[in-house]
Amino acid sequence: MLMTYKVELKPTDQQAWLIDQQISGSRWAYNLFLDINRQRYECGYHYMEAYEFSKWFNHDYLEANPDDQWIKELYAKSVKQAFIDADTAMKRFFKKLSDFPHWRSFKRGQGSYYFVKNSQKQIIACDRHRIKLPKLGWIRLKEFGYIPTDAKHFVIKHGRVKVKAGRYYLTCVVEQADSIQPDLVNGPIGIDLGLKNFAILSNGLIYGNQNKSSRLKQIRKRLRRLQRKLSRQYHALKARKQKEGRSATDLNLAKTQLKVQRLYQRLTNIQIDYQNKLIATVVRAKPQWVALEDLNVGGMLKNRHLAKAIAQQGFYNFRVKLITKCQQLGIPVHLTGRFEPTSKLCHQCGTKKVSLKLSERTYHCPNCHYTNDRDLNAALNIRDTENFALAY
Repeated sequence: MLMTYKVELKPTDQQAWLIDQQISGSRWAYNLFLDINRQRYECGYHYMEAYEFSKWFNHDYLEANPDDQWIKELYAKSVKQAFIDADTAMKRFFKKLSDFPHWRSFKRGQGSYYFVKNSQKQIIACDRHRIKLPKLGWIRLKEFGYIPTDAKHFVIKHGRVKVKAGRYYLTCVVEQADSIQPDLVNGPIGIDLGLKNFAILSNGLIYGNQNKSSRLKQIRKRLRRLQRKLSRQYHALKARKQKEGRSATDLNLAKTQLKVQRLYQRLTNIQIDYQNKLIATVVRAKPQWVALEDLNVGGMLKNRHLAKAIAQQGFYNFRVKLITKCQQLGIPVHLTGRFEPTSKLCHQCGTKKVSLKLSERTYHCPNCHYTNDRDLNAALNIRDTENFALAY
């Protein structure tokens, strides 16, 4: 079984400089692949795939452009993987699954340093507090004992190092034995996602909306002020460039950008931690199955009054994480159809209340006089819905 582990690195100044160099080279190779193939398309030549482009790059391009020989000093697998990533993005564009891929930018923090296990005998060494990467040597980990270190039962296949908000993160894929499947002894659980509360479970647990807490409101207030400051600094730099007639730099602008990125990263970490705790609570209950509503998030975002609140909840990320965790433990996940009237149906008698408004937070059945919280009634209906599709 393949498992993914993500941990923050603690590199030295020299190692941080080397990682930035590897990521910059990978980003340059990605952009070169897009640029060359775009020029070939305009001239009527055939499209070069990743492996053909790699051979042409090593034999023809570097001989014709000796100034780019510095790329040979970098890790070759990372450069080749950049060609493969660009090739994948182009093929998605050809199949009309996405737009033409954008050039990777340093300002947006794009690019990664890719490493891979080359042979059967060679291993990527990892200790409790450090890991050995090609071209970089031993790098310390900020979280000890998270990545498995037993080379006989756990093998690191490949991974990437990325920079986000001034911090370095390692993501690696580990091959390990299948986990022991627990006995599913408890009853099923239905989950209703919403805006007033993030999740309401059919067993009565309620997880509130974190975005309404004073803590997150204060962070978003600081973020708005920093973004206004960043906008002023950017327009001032732009006016100074036009006046001086040359390229000007502003260190204060870069510092403000880093502060904005760190606040965004902090909001993301709070949301990830909150969702992980909810998922852990669900899977530790060992339910027979977990039922979740197949929400049309894209359609919900078209409501301009609620779009911002819906986007901040992260419904899709929660669904992906929940399905992945349940799949590892052998817990079935039922996806209720998005057109099922789970909120309007009475859980006790099945009567459909057509005239149910969003302002009605308590469900009153006109037939059997059943009364319950609106969201809890929906969670019970999601749990017991017969029309479902298995998530995996």
